[in-house]
Amino acid sequence: MKLRSLALLLSVFSALAAADAIRQSKGDFEDKFRQLDEVLPTANVYRNAAGEPGHQYWQQQVDYKIKVTLDESRRRLQATQQVRYQNNSPDTLRYLWLQLDQNKFKPDSMAELSTAFAGIGRRGPATEAGDGDKPARLSLGELRRQQFMQDNELGYEIGEVKDAMGNRLRSTLVGTNMRIDLHQPLKPGETVSFSLDYAFNIVEEDAVSARAGYEHFPDDPREGGNDIFLLAQWFPRLHAYTDYEAWTNKEFLGRGEFTLEFGDYEVEITVPADHIVSATGSLQNAGQVLTPTQQQRLKQAETAKRPVFVVTEEEALENEKTATEQTKTWQFKAENVRDFAWASSRKFMWDAKGYQQGGDEQPLVMAMSFYPKEGGDLWKKYSTESIVHTMEVYSRFSFDYPYPVAQSVNGPVGGMEYPMITFNGPRTELQDDGSRTYSQAEKRFLIGVVIHEIGHIYFPMIVNSDERQWTWMDEGLNSFLDGVAGREWDPDIPWGVEPRDITGYMKSEVQVPIMTQSDSILKIGPNAYTKPAAALNILRETILGRELFDFAFKEYARRWKFKRPTPADFFRTMEEASGVDLDWFWRGWFYSTDHVDISIDRVYKLRMDTKDPDIDFKRLRQQELDKPLSLTVERNRQEGELWIERNPDVSDFYDEHDRFTVTNKERNQYRKFLAGLEDWERKAFERAVSEDRNYYVMEFSNQGGLVMPIILQLEYADGSEEIMRIPAEIWRRSPRAVKKLIVTDKELEQVTVDPRWETADVDVENNHYPRRIIPSRVEAYKAKKSKAKVSRDIMQDIKTELKTEEELKDKQ
Repeated sequence: MKLRSLALLLSVFSALAAADAIRQSKGDFEDKFRQLDEVLPTANVYRNAAGEPGHQYWQQQVDYKIKVTLDESRRRLQATQQVRYQNNSPDTLRYLWLQLDQNKFKPDSMAELSTAFAGIGRRGPATEAGDGDKPARLSLGELRRQQFMQDNELGYEIGEVKDAMGNRLRSTLVGTNMRIDLHQPLKPGETVSFSLDYAFNIVEEDAVSARAGYEHFPDDPREGGNDIFLLAQWFPRLHAYTDYEAWTNKEFLGRGEFTLEFGDYEVEITVPADHIVSATGSLQNAGQVLTPTQQQRLKQAETAKRPVFVVTEEEALENEKTATEQTKTWQFKAENVRDFAWASSRKFMWDAKGYQQGGDEQPLVMAMSFYPKEGGDLWKKYSTESIVHTMEVYSRFSFDYPYPVAQSVNGPVGGMEYPMITFNGPRTELQDDGSRTYSQAEKRFLIGVVIHEIGHIYFPMIVNSDERQWTWMDEGLNSFLDGVAGREWDPDIPWGVEPRDITGYMKSEVQVPIMTQSDSILKIGPNAYTKPAAALNILRETILGRELFDFAFKEYARRWKFKRPTPADFFRTMEEASGVDLDWFWRGWFYSTDHVDISIDRVYKLRMDTKDPDIDFKRLRQQELDKPLSLTVERNRQEGELWIERNPDVSDFYDEHDRFTVTNKERNQYRKFLAGLEDWERKAFERAVSEDRNYYVMEFSNQGGLVMPIILQLEYADGSEEIMRIPAEIWRRSPRAVKKLIVTDKELEQVTVDPRWETADVDVENNHYPRRIIPSRVEAYKAKKSKAKVSRDIMQDIKTELKTEEELKDKQ
């Protein structure tokens, strides 16, 4: 993240101190509903108490003009750029900080030197005595990575940095950062311009698991094969300078992404003449890089019902066969974006479809996809259509898509996002007969990843949260929304997060608070993606309801469009716009590692004591008769006559009447009781007696620590059911155990807590009263496995885990 180490420690200590402040010095009361005042930053003129940008909110503006050349044969970029930096802050700046992400791949970088070895040997249990002491094994993937890093000079080669007059500016490299010292202090409202040249060797994405790079296709018909180039985090970019942290110049370690300043871009990209380029922004010189026919197709696509090919598969296949020494320069312009990325390959076919949003007055958006033959029918059918669907759904929850293009590009990256362009990985599989097909899993993955990555153009490319520091603010919010969009596409596709999906992580020992800085998170996927997504789903469906949630969420997006929100801004906006106090929710879900486990421990059935002996004694007699007969008495009767049976002539009043026989004494006491009541008391009492309702006292315990509403399914003897929702505030005075009185006309038979699994309760077995028989499975197995079989099983588990992580690279 952008927090410095000291700032990070202070924030952790502050959070711990705040947690300790909840616990009282007398007794063991813990206030789960304490306000977040001591945790959230104090509202100020930049960010107000409602969660809005304050009346003095500011952010910097950084504009770029870049000329870049792709040297395909050497897999190398060379570029020169001019930067215009406008200081909108109230501070005077004596230097500027740039981020040099490519320096992460240098062998002496902090990222490389601080990466702990994660060999396969640590993954599985020992398979025989002493086996657990063997050293971890080195995977082939790690070997390939090490070899690539050794064989290539990686990282930036930076030329001189010069000011607008051509004078040299002093610069200092600090890992993945570079400081530029200004000749004159940059005062508020002033601008400064500078230029620099740079070059670097492009990494092979599959070898180093980067967010961008090249992918080689050695089997293409062209001699030497072909490449797809995905270029991101490729130019020296200004670090953000913010009101809450100043320079966000934390070292880039690979996981925590980035936060950047908005600006305008003019980029000229020179590539081999047979390459097709996709990039952030609008193409400015289509007449120079596209044929007249291709230009006509692009125009036709604006109003087409289905995607139209701008570059056909046949044209792409022809390009694959031979190379050219000639080059073309593609020119792009992008306004008000926070980054710039691009892709280039002769393998690309290109389809497009216009999307008219919000009405005829709104500008047309071109949804476009770029992919090689390996994308096949999977990409032809679903990529561009998924882009349009994403914009339709996300715009309902936020704002109309503000840019002219939205693109999906196929390449080696599992999924990554940048302004107006995304990189997505799923492909078809080559069959023995030369045809291509795709599995159901690949179809679902493509639709899901396109929705997710295009969704990122809204969050954080427009709502510009700080990914380096608070990963959940873009990944969690976006995972929540991609789940909404995915289920609106096809609810049978298992994309998106349900609360039930996170119970394993919620009770695990590797859970850390969602608010943990991204580089320190133990499990990035569940922490930054699924847990916050599930929390928002619960907030929408269970806590607030859709109407209140959707209004508040849209207000957050509207307020922070093209601005830089913090978690406090999100929390405050959701509360202020919904009108619901949610501090307990943020504290439990985002600042703690508590989990949800509400147990229903007992249910007592009570009945109104009428004080009328003619009614109550009859009930007591029936209760006595309902008790099981004593085993001793039953066997005594079986063995012989009782004394009273042998001597029937000896009897008295009590042999014909039991202790529940009503006498005038009890009736007189009842009349005396009624006479002593006030008029209102007597009326209330008589009504309760006449209604003769059932009173049930239910005892609940909070086993997991995280307070939540108690959702009850009440099943009655007549076969009917009822859902009762008890708000979380029931725990405010007793967060560990509570009792609830429920009054009903019907006789209760079964109670279930959270019957639809909507609160992420980790133990559903203690949610039933009476307890149920636990369903499980019986499996046949061999008593002994061979060592080889165990090894294969462990390897398969690892491959499955790694494949999942590979498919979610941008989540790492």
